[in-house]
Amino acid sequence: MRLSRNDPGLPLYQSENKRGYTFRRIRAQARNWFSSRSNPMKLAIVLMVLFSVFVLVKLCSGAATKSENSPIESQDPIIINEQIIGGKKEDDFDHEEVEKPADEIDNKIVQEKDKMIAPESGGTAVKFTGPTNDRQKAVVKAFQHSWMGYKKYAWGHDTLKPVSKSYSDWFDTGLTIVDGLDTAIIMGLEEEAAEATDWIQNKLTFEKDRMVNFFECTIRVLGGMMSAFYLTGNHMFLEKSVDLGDRLLAAFKSPSPIPYSDVNLLKRTATNPQWGADSSLSEVTTVQLEYRALSRASGNSTYEDLSFNVSKHIHKIGCDSHEGLCGMFINANTGLFKKGATITFGARSDSYYEYLFKQWIQTGKTIDWLKEDYGKAMAAMEKYLYRNSEPNKMFFVGELLSGETYSPKMDHLVCFIAGTLSHGSKNGFPRKHLDMAERIGETCHNMYDNPTGLGPEIAHFNMIPGKEDLYVKPLDAHCLLRPEAIEAWFYLYRFTGDKKYQEWGWAAFQAIEKYARIPSGGYSSISNVKKTNVQYRDSMESFLLGETFKYLYLLLGDDQTVLPLDEWVFTTEGHPLPIYAN
Repeated sequence: MRLSRNDPGLPLYQSENKRGYTFRRIRAQARNWFSSRSNPMKLAIVLMVLFSVFVLVKLCSGAATKSENSPIESQDPIIINEQIIGGKKEDDFDHEEVEKPADEIDNKIVQEKDKMIAPESGGTAVKFTGPTNDRQKAVVKAFQHSWMGYKKYAWGHDTLKPVSKSYSDWFDTGLTIVDGLDTAIIMGLEEEAAEATDWIQNKLTFEKDRMVNFFECTIRVLGGMMSAFYLTGNHMFLEKSVDLGDRLLAAFKSPSPIPYSDVNLLKRTATNPQWGADSSLSEVTTVQLEYRALSRASGNSTYEDLSFNVSKHIHKIGCDSHEGLCGMFINANTGLFKKGATITFGARSDSYYEYLFKQWIQTGKTIDWLKEDYGKAMAAMEKYLYRNSEPNKMFFVGELLSGETYSPKMDHLVCFIAGTLSHGSKNGFPRKHLDMAERIGETCHNMYDNPTGLGPEIAHFNMIPGKEDLYVKPLDAHCLLRPEAIEAWFYLYRFTGDKKYQEWGWAAFQAIEKYARIPSGGYSSISNVKKTNVQYRDSMESFLLGETFKYLYLLLGDDQTVLPLDEWVFTTEGHPLPIYAN
């Protein structure tokens, strides 16, 4: 029986001068009710009321206790190999465990309880002044043109289809918004950044019954939000990141330390890719920067522990057959590499080598075996893959098909290594690494020597005298407006000061403006870089905003101290994250 203020027969709420009368009336009614013999169920009712009050008090007490905890505490912990995922513990993070040599690293996921590390706050917002010259202003306008088209025709969806003025969804997580937000922040675009922030806070949800690629969702969505957190200090981005991170950790429910490739965000289940039983090397080894940042910010070491176990596992089993170069496929069930796989610095392998170096940088150069594995791989790359063409000696990085047969093929993706090599040369690696970086960077520039001035997806090189150095096959001639060459020139300019890299970047930007710009909004990938009568692929990848325009903006800036590379490390998706002291 519940007393209600709307019950006309029981006027609980009276004016002050009638309060005594009211209480007396209630007391008399209660006494009559208890003394009446016509209420045989009165004892049961009283007990039910008392029990209800007791339960209500306990619930309120629990809610109050929960509200005192961190707002980013995981809501739905899961258990993987006896390790709790998504909760917070109170042990200190043990860096000795991370730095164990190969023969002491357990192949299995760490069995000990999750450990608490001191949360590292995003702090105050980083100050950005906006463009300082006409070239930077032109890049900002291009970003705004992309944003305008996306906002008009695809807002809230993953990517814009600029020609048909529609959209496509891959993960249904607003990829373009999340991937491009930190670029808007860095460019000083307050309106666009505010629009993105509002959408992420109020519209973005990961309660989606959809399979997503663990790697792509990590580098684009999780990485984008974590970068926004560190650049702005807005803890909403961290809370969203924890939610997503907890869901994606389902990938680690495999029998080995190697995660599955695909995750259902709603069900928190994971599986191998549809095309086979193996995960790509680059996909399982290119989430560590993002998850380490999430652990350090949230105070939950689980993300760093599980992702870093992948790196430790590969370090332990090694890639000795080619002196540190690994095959492109590894099995999540067995934890072993697929025999006879292609060895490449292109698709499915590229960022494994990038994150060996960048993890070492991110952790304050404290984990020596990361540095050693990277150095070993670069020496092997020079021995097995680094060649030059004829007749003009263009240096490139080829492939070993089936791990044996040399192929003078280089993906546009491989251009990243010029940036990584130059970065390494300024952090203790040999001077020849910078020489190699400059030569590869120039070859990437030569790949843009096409009628459109845009780079193809893949180039092949001639190693026989009497023919042209570089040629592009028709099926490889498409251009997705990728960032890797511009990324390489950004690093090379930072470390050499040679303005030719700015000129190369500006020429690439002008080609994008001339041949990829869609007047109604956005930019489109094109089908053939060798034809000026372009055919559009009707797709604007999120990395155009997340990386290509960002690296162009930074490359063309007068002030090259913005986001200094001794304080920030850029993820493979171009999202800056802080470097830690240890």
